[in-house]
Amino acid sequence: MQNHEIDYRIFGEEMQYVEVELDPNETAIAESGAFMMMDDGIQMQTIFGDGSQQQGGGLMGKIFSAGKRLLVGESLFMTAFTNTVQGKKRVSFASPYPGKIIPLNLMQLGGAIVCQKDAFLCAAKGVAINIEFQRKLGTGLFGGEGFIMERLQGDGMAFMHAGGHVFERELQPGELIKIDTGSLVAYTTGVDFDIQFIGGIRNKIFGGEGIFFATLRGPGKVWIQTLPVSRLASRILSYASPGGRKEEGGILGGLGNLLDGDGY
Repeated sequence: MQNHEIDYRIFGEEMQYVEVELDPNETAIAESGAFMMMDDGIQMQTIFGDGSQQQGGGLMGKIFSAGKRLLVGESLFMTAFTNTVQGKKRVSFASPYPGKIIPLNLMQLGGAIVCQKDAFLCAAKGVAINIEFQRKLGTGLFGGEGFIMERLQGDGMAFMHAGGHVFERELQPGELIKIDTGSLVAYTTGVDFDIQFIGGIRNKIFGGEGIFFATLRGPGKVWIQTLPVSRLASRILSYASPGGRKEEGGILGGLGNLLDGDGY
């Protein structure tokens, strides 16, 4: 697989955008709604699926490959931005909510990563965006992010977005970490991902936390976010509704969260 080689710069702090520099005939692909601005000379085209070479095999192969994106809550279509003139041109993509944009050189990451369903922002043409089924049923049913995640595969640059502050953790062989299920952004394919039940109902009622951990065992890299968008949305709805409940870890707050499913 040969992806287009693109240069980039990331601007901003809490509300970031990434500026991609395209040489003549180079193309970047992006999710619908990610586009912010572009230079004159860049042609924008809606494409079926992700435009990668993995969509070969005729019309039915392309339909099946693109149709898999519906399972991860994405559109059947993406947008391709191609520099059709001489000289370098720039196109920019904005983050959808406060957080950080994470650049990923897939060639340096073993050719693929697995990420949460809405993490993908944009990439060099040739990067394949596929579905990743969780092999263990418990991981899919109780993992917070669902049974299906996204796999970004290729040898070029891809960009993810996640909420709040995002940091990278390098796991050594056999090293295990436990994190909130919603805080997991992505991991390299060598990491073993599973879900662990938190014993004791008191942890849920009085602690204000979820009842499952995400467990990740190395070797590999893990990306973690401090503010999952689901948590942000639930807090906004809680305070916006009449008699909104404050998060104080108390008995009433904990019982309310247990009943309404907040925090998983």
